[in-house]
Amino acid sequence: MTYESLSAAQLRHPDSIKWNQYDEGVLPMWIADMDFPVAPPILRALHERLERPIGYAPNDAALVELLQAKFAAQGLGGLSSEGMHFLPGVVPGLYAAVNGLTAPGEHVVTMTPVYHPFHLAITHLGRKVSSVPLIDGPERWEIDWDALDAACASTKLLMICHPHNPTGRIWDSGELGKLRELVLKHDLYVVSDELHADLRYTSAPFEAFAADPRMQPRTLTLTGPCKAFNTAGLGIGVMATHNTELLERVKAAVGGLMGHPSALSQTMWKAALQEGGPWLAGTVEYLKGNRDLLYTFVQEHLPWVKFHVVEATYLAWLDLRGHAQAGDIQNFLLQEGRVAIHNGPIFAPEEQKGEYQGFIRVNFAMPRPMLQEALERMAKALA
Repeated sequence: MTYESLSAAQLRHPDSIKWNQYDEGVLPMWIADMDFPVAPPILRALHERLERPIGYAPNDAALVELLQAKFAAQGLGGLSSEGMHFLPGVVPGLYAAVNGLTAPGEHVVTMTPVYHPFHLAITHLGRKVSSVPLIDGPERWEIDWDALDAACASTKLLMICHPHNPTGRIWDSGELGKLRELVLKHDLYVVSDELHADLRYTSAPFEAFAADPRMQPRTLTLTGPCKAFNTAGLGIGVMATHNTELLERVKAAVGGLMGHPSALSQTMWKAALQEGGPWLAGTVEYLKGNRDLLYTFVQEHLPWVKFHVVEATYLAWLDLRGHAQAGDIQNFLLQEGRVAIHNGPIFAPEEQKGEYQGFIRVNFAMPRPMLQEALERMAKALA
């Protein structure tokens, strides 16, 4: 699949936050949208749906069956329709789980750096973040098992991101096994955000956290199509569990605050699951080429920048703390390189933000010539 011909002029349409947040001429590599067209089967399905009335829509039974099959392939067989609750997105599910499974003032454990709605859901709802920093290992980002064990002793809820945003790690079977033993040891509930599971650069099947039957009574799995199929503007997600009582508890805690996905978002997700496989496979292969370009470029032109090759997602986590402008790296790259990135401190709670100053998260889901230009701009500025 090729997206080489896409230009900045085509992508800078008025409905794009990504392209209109900054001045014309800035290449945006911040918010997690892909700069690629939507899959043709999805567009066809949406056009067809628009020919019928857009009234209140029930949960699409065919979509539920497709999701049950998808979950089963990831180790979550036997999910009932009552164990799946549709949401307007994954982020509301993070807030709902924190609200339903903990009380104000209690601690919630997560591993940082992490997608910022994790720690925001905790603090916005009056809970306290028990943050366990990941270890920058020789080959990849790793879990600090002793620190995680200690943190889990004073919580009811563990929130994990799998695959992990922003480091791009897929927690492997050994790591998942150790996480599960900690959960049992401390009698925890788990929220597992698996939104990026379809964006993996490996042929190995994805193993959901709750694939272990011992985890199923205590785990809420969150996912959606918006990252894999580039449809964030059609908000939809699902909270899935084998424990329907747990799901009802969380739903009761938020009442009518959650909202519901639209008829068009259900149509989009169903089309993605029915016919979007070839488009997704081609796009992931293209992203893999972009990932490899990024890694090679950093090695050759910015060898002082530390970067572990990501295993999933189209997001790279770069350590620029060795640069003289690390203390203001976001503005420096914006002004000197005309490149917009996500600043590292965003991915940590308030008390840890300083530890991630100088890190940046880079979105490489863009046409390859544009990625090459953005990297050259960054290298020139950093030089």
